[in-house]
Amino acid sequence: MYSEFFGSLPGGGDLGSHDVHRVTLERDGVRARVLTYGGVLQSVEVPDAAGTVADVVLGLPALDGYLAHPGPYLGALVGRYANRIARGRFPLDGLIYHLEQNNGPNALHGGAHGFDKRVWAAQAAGEHGVRLSRTSPHGEEGFPGRLDVSVTYALEPGGALSISYEAVTDAPTVVNLTNHAYWNLAGAGSGDAAKSHEVRIDAARMTAVDDDLIPTGELRAVDGTRFDFRAARVPGPGHDHNYVLDKGVTDEPVPVAELRDPVSGRVLTVATTEPGLQLYTADHFDAGLPFTPGGGIALETQHFPDSPNRPDFPSTVLRPGEVFRSRTVYGFATA
Repeated sequence: MYSEFFGSLPGGGDLGSHDVHRVTLERDGVRARVLTYGGVLQSVEVPDAAGTVADVVLGLPALDGYLAHPGPYLGALVGRYANRIARGRFPLDGLIYHLEQNNGPNALHGGAHGFDKRVWAAQAAGEHGVRLSRTSPHGEEGFPGRLDVSVTYALEPGGALSISYEAVTDAPTVVNLTNHAYWNLAGAGSGDAAKSHEVRIDAARMTAVDDDLIPTGELRAVDGTRFDFRAARVPGPGHDHNYVLDKGVTDEPVPVAELRDPVSGRVLTVATTEPGLQLYTADHFDAGLPFTPGGGIALETQHFPDSPNRPDFPSTVLRPGEVFRSRTVYGFATA
């Protein structure tokens, strides 16, 4: 791995003034780049069936672009709570905690200054990895407890990209972390080619949602609906939903999904310890981005949206003395 200067955040405001670096990882024909700003996965370069290499992650060439277009969370490390929390509040141990409502009436992806807007400390994690870390203080964006977080990006033998999350707290809190990469296996500069990608997800149910994309509590069967991806198919537009993975929570990553580009032959596989996966077809990109709506597909491994308000969902509560651990592996192949 090697690190290079990528830019500086402007001084003042909540973020302060910080230098941002870009770390490059290379192994077995795969090259990945990670920013210390927001833990952003800026690029992943992999070969197609003919050996032609292309970047398959939607990223921006300069820091200014990420600052100007925060809304899509391009490649960002999302927390302290990925996805939505209804009405920006949740109960925990008899207290009600109030969060910023930055997505209509709801809290989204940790708030306006979540983990995706912070500069992370970086250190080498072996020859082919980088460990990002930061401390989220008690009360940051309304969340209780100090949270010490580390996220390790590493290229495994064969070039698979592993993302390992770990966190501890000094007070009861909730945690749900993910990476928000958008994948276009035809190449990030290929326009809307991702619209022809085929998706497969090992999930017989999804979390039904209301008009604000908040779960109703129903785990709805996908059989016979447009949400059924148990056999690979092109999803079409209009997807921003959490799938209840058949495997549930596991100690080690289990294969759960696949994204396939029939033209280039590139195949992305997803294995995770998490119980859920959010499929988002990127129908709404900020004006000014060099990507068209539908230009990438996000496959966000996670716990379910609004779990802090749904005791029947897998718990996202973390208590002192416990260690939050999560791991997702993105594999690359050709067919």
